[in-house]
Amino acid sequence: MTDMETTNAAIETGSALERRIDMTVVLAEIERDVDQRLKQMSRTVKMAGFRPGKVPMKMVAQQYGSQARSDAIGAAVEKAYGEKVREQKLRVAGYPRIEPKSDAGPGQLGFTAVFEVYPDITPADISGETIEKPVLTVTEAEVDKTLEVLRKQRTVYEETDRASAKDDRLVIDFVGRKDGQEFPGGKASDYSVMVGGGMMLPDFEAQMLGVRVGDTKAFDVSFPVDYQAADLAGATVQFEMSV
Repeated sequence: MTDMETTNAAIETGSALERRIDMTVVLAEIERDVDQRLKQMSRTVKMAGFRPGKVPMKMVAQQYGSQARSDAIGAAVEKAYGEKVREQKLRVAGYPRIEPKSDAGPGQLGFTAVFEVYPDITPADISGETIEKPVLTVTEAEVDKTLEVLRKQRTVYEETDRASAKDDRLVIDFVGRKDGQEFPGGKASDYSVMVGGGMMLPDFEAQMLGVRVGDTKAFDVSFPVDYQAADLAGATVQFEMSV
């Protein structure tokens, strides 16, 4: 890519934070950059009927000319904008909005970069101010509560042959039937559930206490009248559970 040495730029101030940079670039410089980009592409471009690097330049230009021109113009805009920002030592906030200009002179491409800068802030004199350092007091009860949460998060379960108790984890198979027919959502295999965790309906929770590995039991479960599934609301169904 060639250096855009003939780039001109002028900066204007809009609102308190908005800046506008009007820039022009000599089109001949852009055309030279386009030619260079196409030559670079021609070394590796692949096209049916030609070996890599042997595609005629005219065909490369037809296929990739628009891309090369867009890249060249983008590079020229970025270079002109960056140089002006550094020259003016502007602290730019965000990315510029690029707008084309129709009043550029013959042989030139004109555009405007619109952007905002960070405001100049003068620190206030706080030498005479008193700053109170916040202090947080942590009680023993709060420490104990946090430790209990951490313990539960890191619980390691081991198989046992004793009867299940609250906070144990069971792996169960179950199937529910209403009027002898299975219903959607009422069946699962290898389902992990904590005893007393409140994940199941109360009638089901009660049946998970005192069971051992290998136990199978059948029991009734009553659904609340406001249950989300209308066909089960207020109904009593039969479940079979295996541990």
